[in-house]
Amino acid sequence: MLNLSRLATEQRNDRTTHIDHVSTLEMVRMMNEEDSHVAIAVQQILPDIARAIDVITARLKKGGRLFYMGSGTSGRLGVLDAAECPPTFSTAPELVQGLIAGGQAAMFTAQEGAEDSEYLGQRDLENKRLAACDVVVALSASGRTPYAIGGLHYARSVGAATIALDCSPHSHLGSCADIDLCVLPGPEIITGSTRLKAGTAQKMILNMLSTGTMIRLGKVYGNLMVDVKASNQKLEDRACRIVMAATGCTEDTALTALEASQGQAKTAIVMVLLEVPAAAAASLLAKAGGYIDKVLPPDGKDGAHGL
Repeated sequence: MLNLSRLATEQRNDRTTHIDHVSTLEMVRMMNEEDSHVAIAVQQILPDIARAIDVITARLKKGGRLFYMGSGTSGRLGVLDAAECPPTFSTAPELVQGLIAGGQAAMFTAQEGAEDSEYLGQRDLENKRLAACDVVVALSASGRTPYAIGGLHYARSVGAATIALDCSPHSHLGSCADIDLCVLPGPEIITGSTRLKAGTAQKMILNMLSTGTMIRLGKVYGNLMVDVKASNQKLEDRACRIVMAATGCTEDTALTALEASQGQAKTAIVMVLLEVPAAAAASLLAKAGGYIDKVLPPDGKDGAHGL
């Protein structure tokens, strides 16, 4: 039998020992108070998170891919973050991928035994033809999940960059990674239930990793998601508002530019700011690697930063 008693994620929280006997209002107050510690814990490792973003960005610029992998809550959080990248940043589905122990079925039904095999972690990455230019972020609150550890061992063997995201200091998972993002939000509200504070901490860090990388890749202009994929009415409206905010143009002008650019907000912005047709704007962006700032003249026409 495993002895998990020394793991940080398995410690008992002295502040919530009577949570089953308090009023419902006091119960949620306790939960809210415990959650308030999570952001502070994440703050403690911001330099490591920044370093991880720079590593991911460098690999993706060279044609690499980003893989999240984990089991249970950790795996689901990785899949969620990966799934949000295409609509938010118009990335190809292959660029950021989430792997969960037990496969797709594990997203909806717990497949607890699947996490116990290092081989399955290696196999899932082999099936993706992991290469040296790729990055693997392995998530495990306890830092001991065999599936995640097996994935990191294999990733290192092929030369891929390796990042661990865990909530236990000096963990096995952390020792397998180039960068160990070890966040310590403290004992869980309900002992060992790492879908709570540990899960919240992991979600916050995943937000930073993907968003920070996309900013560095030029998919954000000012604070506008200019590579948004306008795939439904809500996102079409958002794309229009983004073009208006970035350029200061009217709604009619924004809609006209979006129609000419086939819904590409980034292209539409360059069209309006430089007063060029869609093909010319797209060509300029392609030559600049997709960075709007690099297309604009030094004197400005920089609506997003000026408004």
